[in-house]
Amino acid sequence: MVASNQAVDVVPAKGLLRFITCGSVDDGKSSLLGRLLYDAGMLPDDQLAALVRDSRRQHAGAGDLLDFSLLTDGLDAERQQGITIDVAYRYFHTARRSFIVADCPGHEQYTRNMATGASNAELAVVLVDARKGVLTQTRRHTYICSLLGIRQVVLAVNKMDLIDYDQSAYAAIAAEYRELAQSLGIVDVHCLPVAALTGDNVGTRSARMPWYAGDSLLELLESIDAVPFRAADFRMPVQWVNRPDHSFRGYAGTICGGRVACGDEVVVQPGGQCAHVERIVTADGDLPSAVDGQAVTLCLDREIDVTRGDVIADALRPTAVADQFTCHLLWMGDAALLPNRTYLLKIGTRTVNARVMSIKHKVDVNSQARLAARHLALNEVGYCTLGLDDAIAFEAYASNRTLGGFILIDRQSNATVACGMLDFALGRSTNVHWQHVDIDKAVRAASKGQHPLCLWFTGLSGAGKSTVANLVERRLHAAGYHTYLLDGDNVRHGINKDLGFTPEDRVENIRRIAEVAHLMVDAGLIVLVSAISPYRSERRSARELFTQAEFMEVFVDTPLEECERRDPKGLYRRARAGTIRNFTGIDAPYERPEAPDIHLLASGQRAEQLAEQVTARVLASLGGADADS
Repeated sequence: MVASNQAVDVVPAKGLLRFITCGSVDDGKSSLLGRLLYDAGMLPDDQLAALVRDSRRQHAGAGDLLDFSLLTDGLDAERQQGITIDVAYRYFHTARRSFIVADCPGHEQYTRNMATGASNAELAVVLVDARKGVLTQTRRHTYICSLLGIRQVVLAVNKMDLIDYDQSAYAAIAAEYRELAQSLGIVDVHCLPVAALTGDNVGTRSARMPWYAGDSLLELLESIDAVPFRAADFRMPVQWVNRPDHSFRGYAGTICGGRVACGDEVVVQPGGQCAHVERIVTADGDLPSAVDGQAVTLCLDREIDVTRGDVIADALRPTAVADQFTCHLLWMGDAALLPNRTYLLKIGTRTVNARVMSIKHKVDVNSQARLAARHLALNEVGYCTLGLDDAIAFEAYASNRTLGGFILIDRQSNATVACGMLDFALGRSTNVHWQHVDIDKAVRAASKGQHPLCLWFTGLSGAGKSTVANLVERRLHAAGYHTYLLDGDNVRHGINKDLGFTPEDRVENIRRIAEVAHLMVDAGLIVLVSAISPYRSERRSARELFTQAEFMEVFVDTPLEECERRDPKGLYRRARAGTIRNFTGIDAPYERPEAPDIHLLASGQRAEQLAEQVTARVLASLGGADADS
């Protein structure tokens, strides 16, 4: 038999509480949340009837026992496997409070979903199976909660009915967890024993555990003093420049800190221009002031340069501006994080190019020990240095979640591969400035009578890149052009001598070559780069260093079989024998260019013919560029 389910329809008295349920797989998170909704009287009659029907179908022969996990596990795959995959959000309220709860998955592979749920929570309910105690995933979830700024945790030791409500087992788990939480900076921990299946200590206190004198879970959630995070100083990322006609210009966004009033002086960052707030416009009319969380349009007393992604801040207490930081990074991509690969970084309403310059250490979630690392795998957390293409207005995550929290996006797949929390700006980001020089690229190129250009030859080892590039350079030199050939093997004897052939080193190898090529183009030269450059992402990053007219990707398309037949350096033979690892085309990938500027089909053609094709295209391009200039 089940308890009465009388709905309570009263106005909440203690405000909104956002919390998550998390913990290891099969600890009973969905069952606990379903039981909580039931005991709070938040199940309509039709949903309760469906729960009874689904429970009988899912657990034939179990009588009137209700499977409360079916209330939150809404995906077919979740019901079939009996696990939570996606984050399930539920709203409910009691006479004392309203709640938004995120039921987070427990499987390690879905840790990214758990982090999503925790990013907007003020409190975490962490479940532990009384039979298993604190597990690795319990520690991982608690660590992520700590990283994301959650400072209050309710530890629910579940399935007490399966250990005969043993007080000593509960006490040992509670003590171990409190020690873990304290080591992570979580000092406010409430522990209670529960049995989600039977409802013990969930909605009401249980008579089966007379040794526990505390509140039930629902009573605890109703009374706990979890103050929503609020940043102190006024901040508003600009989401949209609102210009419906010539008579109105406003800057729309959601305030993510502090308070603003008409007449206040504000500064637009990172530009640094100041103005006064003339109007605060909303859909319901003008306001004299606005606070954190409100979506408004600000009208300033003078026209200044403001674009999407800028931050409007208190002029007396502006944000910091930088382009290099330290940060905590939770890696959520299936492929490993490779330092120096370029990703898109989204923070607030701003999106910029970013790369992880180094991984200072990764964190062992069991012991919180700092471990050396050259890459981060799925669900690993690292402390990293981050470099951006452009300076941004920011605050430390501990001070402002909106301006301190960010995501990284893979530029090829557009998938979110990491979430991060900014710590502080590196000193060199503000100490190093561009020095003006009188002799620039245009002057240098004019003195040589040519248009600077980077020709980037890519293809498999043995495809003929270096041979063709060498022939092209000879032809250009004979025509009177100033050139330089950067060959991948030659560069590895000098500035890239310290790099191997791991994915991480290949990324850094191409980054350095691209930067050198960029300097040579800035010197007014025509530079020819011959490098396997196996990854599209790095070739794209190289292209972005140059203007559209300064870069040509040349794909020397030679079949793998032909490259192996040639094998001029004996490398394929050694790779097939297993004496060389991470060899492109054998046990390491080569990502073919999707739209190269010049596509050379090498089979059946001599190197001289291929070089002639490239030279003709280059001379035509140089002639057009010179004519334009």
